Amino acid sequence: MFLFKRDKKEKKRGFTRLFFATDIHGSETCFVKFVNAASFYQADILVLGGDITGKQIVAIERRDDGYHSHLFGQDRLARTPEELAQLEKQIRMNGFYPYIATAEELDELASDEARVAALFSRLMCETVERWLRVAEERLRGLPVKCFISPGNDDLFELDPILQRSDVVIYPEGQVVDLDGEHTMISCGYANMTPWRCPRDIEDEELRSRLEAMIAQVPDPSRCVFNLHAPPYDSTLDIAPQVDADLRPVVVAGQPQMIPVGSRAVREVIEKYQPVVGLHGHIHESRGATRLGRTVCLNPGSEYSEGILRGVLVNLAGGQLKSYQFVAG
Repeated sequence: MFLFKRDKKEKKRGFTRLFFATDIHGSETCFVKFVNAASFYQADILVLGGDITGKQIVAIERRDDGYHSHLFGQDRLARTPEELAQLEKQIRMNGFYPYIATAEELDELASDEARVAALFSRLMCETVERWLRVAEERLRGLPVKCFISPGNDDLFELDPILQRSDVVIYPEGQVVDLDGEHTMISCGYANMTPWRCPRDIEDEELRSRLEAMIAQVPDPSRCVFNLHAPPYDSTLDIAPQVDADLRPVVVAGQPQMIPVGSRAVREVIEKYQPVVGLHGHIHESRGATRLGRTVCLNPGSEYSEGILRGVLVNLAGGQLKSYQFVAG
């Protein structure tokens, strides 16, 4: 689907400022910071590049003396509604989903993997729906475009929720207009990982998806490639090697680090030379690299600390005028 519009808007400063962040993995703190980045950084465009949902449910056991939970190696007890609300908030801040139940209910749940999966999906959907209400309340009526993409670790139940918003734009698999002179393509799929995530696919299939989108782009040199997977062997994709049991490979007492990005992503960037590449997926590989004229950026991720890492990108006339890594 091609959504390019040619209604150029006036920008007194002469460029479009885009704020990009990625891999917040359920952190409510990071999501609120992402929405607030529009005003804080005076950004025209917000892009959240994938892996936005959490990975774990944290049980809160309801007992006669209050609500008990175990978080970060410590037992927690909430006796009042205020303390319970604070406990739930702390769990959400760190990218987890709180769930209140009795000991009997939790035991029954633990013995049924299908029920656990269904509960996780429900809590994830409820969380994203709440986040979207926050984004809609704070961004509605502002001259800001907000794009939120899924990533390889996100369940497919996420997509229809994002598509229902009338403020947040779901760009997956599409060509979208940014500012009347630059477009963007988005792809949350990644090359295969040892964890076999929901949107892990073979590189050949990933290449086909990318080529299908790029074929609809009027001018790739004025296009932003928002691709969750970083290009292979680009310094943006260095991660610990794991063995068949998903344990880190250690050499001389140190984890063995290897490139794990996508060859297909690298090939389309080198072939089409977009104005900029926005990537994530590999949290520890924050940085910038150049492939031909294209600067590729990975802001990294520290979601578990409540730190939102991002990058400000200034675009004008099909050129990357400047970029700056930020954190807060």
